[in-house]
Amino acid sequence: MTGAADETADTAAGEVIDVLVVDDDPNVARINAAYVEKISGFRVSGTAHSAAEALLFLRGHPVDLVLLDHYLPDESGLALLHRLHGTGVDPEVIMVTAARDTATVRAAQRQGALQYVVKPFTFAHLRGKLDSYAALRQELATAPVAEATQETVDRIFGAAAVPGDGAETLPKGHSVLTADLVRGVVHAARGPLSAQEVAERAGLSRQTAQRYLKLLEGAGLVRRRLKHGETGRPVHLYRWSGPAA
Repeated sequence: MTGAADETADTAAGEVIDVLVVDDDPNVARINAAYVEKISGFRVSGTAHSAAEALLFLRGHPVDLVLLDHYLPDESGLALLHRLHGTGVDPEVIMVTAARDTATVRAAQRQGALQYVVKPFTFAHLRGKLDSYAALRQELATAPVAEATQETVDRIFGAAAVPGDGAETLPKGHSVLTADLVRGVVHAARGPLSAQEVAERAGLSRQTAQRYLKLLEGAGLVRRRLKHGETGRPVHLYRWSGPAA
């Protein structure tokens, strides 16, 4: 188990989200922690390689988010997630695991995991998930205390991660995960992005990014405008226009 990261990290740009990475393989934990550190607004507070280590760390070092493996040497990640709810140590959790059976996925959802990332995954995919999580935190922090809009409620419960209410509403040939990834990139951006910039941040081809941007635009979640440069062809820029734009 490793300790907290440098507390002098720059926080001027906004909230820093502290993360604990839990994985039974120290090498995998190290790689995942390196991924997290590359994402603006996130800081790795520590790593743990068992449920016991994770629980001990959390009791002494509260964090905002846990990236939690399911296959741990002493008990499952789901068992740990269940225990956390009764200990007063209750960070938000994203499962990051090779477990892909539907029973485990559904159990994670019932236990309150915010998202579920299946190994192996790309850095771009993890970044999309974390960017979406950060955008939701920011939205909730600035929303009126007394009430939330339906859009905010939908996003909290994951129903509005992509246009429509589920995979069956997407056009044929479109992936829910890819739509969620592109949405997260545009939502987290501080300014308008071109399709090429979205593609680079999401780890996709420009053509794929363009296709999903068109989908999000049609759902009213992205606004497109034409930028005329001094030379060359005009460029379309995309900006988030959904909740908390």
